Amino acid sequence: MEAYKDWVRRNKDFVFQLESLANALTWLLPERFSDSEIMPEAVTSIVGIFTTINQYIIETTPTRWPHPSPSSSSVPYSLWISALKEVETLAEVMAQQSLGDEKKWNVMAITEAAKVLLRLALFRDSGYKMLLQGGEILNTDSHTNPPDSGNRIGHHAMAGNGAVQAPGYLNHLNGFSPEGRALSALSRFGENARMTYDATCVNNSVLQRSALTASQMAKRHNLSSILSEKGLSGGLFLAGETLYILRPLIYVLFIRKYGIRSWIPWLGSLGVDLVAMIALAKATESKRGVKEETDIHVSVAENKELKRRKLLWALYLMRDPFFCKYTRQRIEGTQKLLEPVPILGLVAEKLGELVLRVQTRYTYMSAS
Repeated sequence: MEAYKDWVRRNKDFVFQLESLANALTWLLPERFSDSEIMPEAVTSIVGIFTTINQYIIETTPTRWPHPSPSSSSVPYSLWISALKEVETLAEVMAQQSLGDEKKWNVMAITEAAKVLLRLALFRDSGYKMLLQGGEILNTDSHTNPPDSGNRIGHHAMAGNGAVQAPGYLNHLNGFSPEGRALSALSRFGENARMTYDATCVNNSVLQRSALTASQMAKRHNLSSILSEKGLSGGLFLAGETLYILRPLIYVLFIRKYGIRSWIPWLGSLGVDLVAMIALAKATESKRGVKEETDIHVSVAENKELKRRKLLWALYLMRDPFFCKYTRQRIEGTQKLLEPVPILGLVAEKLGELVLRVQTRYTYMSAS
């Protein structure tokens, strides 16, 4: 294992480009979205897990700075969350083919419950900081100092603002994983192949982890300190972030009870999202005449995370029953309109087919 770690760390650029190519090629597998797609999804999950592990190996490269604490040697919650997200689509496909369309929601509920437990544990251990990318990025911003670099357990290089750095508009799509991967994997490979996996990014992430000294760890907030020091703002922040974590589980439990074509899961999920966002907005807004100590300060990375969450609301257009009643008709109408155009018609047809197939998978549309 140590020999493999050394090889990955010595060949970061090659590993990064190879993983990008492998992720792109998984969408070209002949049985993808067919009736027997367990094997393609298994290949995709294996590639995704290897990508996650390799990124973790690179980010934990030993440096001359001391390790912060013995507890950091254990596998972080971020890695478990990323690994679980890589296998959830395979679990959905296997459950659907072995248990049927109705009973597969039991498996999805177990998967979402596991992610909720991991995220709540990460939320607590981080000192109740906002989760970035659903917990796949470690939020190590201090809220008092200028934001530093983040730590990604996943597919992209790190930026200096505590968030994932992705090419162009894909910086917004990577939060959809795997739904964004479905629509952008090929384009992302073309961009990633031209990127240099800057070693300073890795060093910055390790520096940031090493900066969490024992005294800083002792200053991390707990529930009582947030509520006593931040008052109503602290309560709203905790409520909003907890609702955001629980929303996917609430959504899948509603689907399990009422069915995917019912409006109750769709409206219930949207309602939880709206309440969570309003609570976070109220908690983080500046208040005149109020002591600064009671304010919830938001870092640059957390501001981007709030924008990312709003962007994910677009997926409500792709979820049933809204999709069946409205969005599908628009997509099919656009295909027919562009059909006579030689090249554009073919592109619209293939893109429409991909969107219609991706839409059938809960894990691609759940934004969980």
